Amino acid sequence: MMMDNISMITVFSFYPKFLLDLLSSSHVISYNGCLVQAFVMFSFACSDLSILSVMAYDRYLAICRPLHYHRFMNKHRLSQLVCFSWLTPFSLLAIIITLTSRLTLCSDKIQRLYCVNWVIVLLACPSNNTTVHSIVAYFTILVYVFHGLLIVLSYMYLVRTCRGSMENRKKFMQTCVPHLTCMLTFLSTITFDVMYMRFGSKNIATSLQNFIAIEYLIIPPIMNPLIYGFKLTKVRNKILFYLNINRKYSQ
Repeated sequence: MMMDNISMITVFSFYPKFLLDLLSSSHVISYNGCLVQAFVMFSFACSDLSILSVMAYDRYLAICRPLHYHRFMNKHRLSQLVCFSWLTPFSLLAIIITLTSRLTLCSDKIQRLYCVNWVIVLLACPSNNTTVHSIVAYFTILVYVFHGLLIVLSYMYLVRTCRGSMENRKKFMQTCVPHLTCMLTFLSTITFDVMYMRFGSKNIATSLQNFIAIEYLIIPPIMNPLIYGFKLTKVRNKILFYLNINRKYSQ
């Protein structure tokens, strides 16, 4: 549920301004508003990844080391992990956005539906010294690459542990597959967006560019409630009931 709330906050940082732009002939945002939007969207996106890594660690302890679970995952440790998941991305993004706000810009046109720190930095004049900004940005990337490695290692141990036991395989299917599906959905959409933003061609159709820009604001918030909701018996039975009805009518 926490991941869903974070996805919703990220979405709400984009859609009010987007809907306002649809009703207006002037698509303008203040510089401070642009910085706030970039901070909110990407600090919460990083929080998503932090929470995914904490969930992977929790599943590893629950399945691979069940006898030590309550010793490692006590209230104190849980509070530390929750604070880490929130404070780390907010602190890193606050530093990056503060450094960005000090840059002198040579252009005020953003070729994107919403503000992104990297796009704002590209508007900076060549006379700006961005060395410190680059160091902090690459450090942030390394932090979240480490998050990704933690998730991968956790699931490697999980798969190895669950292979030899039917009970563990059942636990894995019930608790880990929904988490793994949400994680892959989130990572694939945001990685594709970042890779396109940095290395993609600008010669493709504008509509496709816009879809690529907002895919991680559309797909994960829709998929996550469906995936976790499908675990609930009443929701699952209702979905299967409607699927069976549609199948009968199609025949």
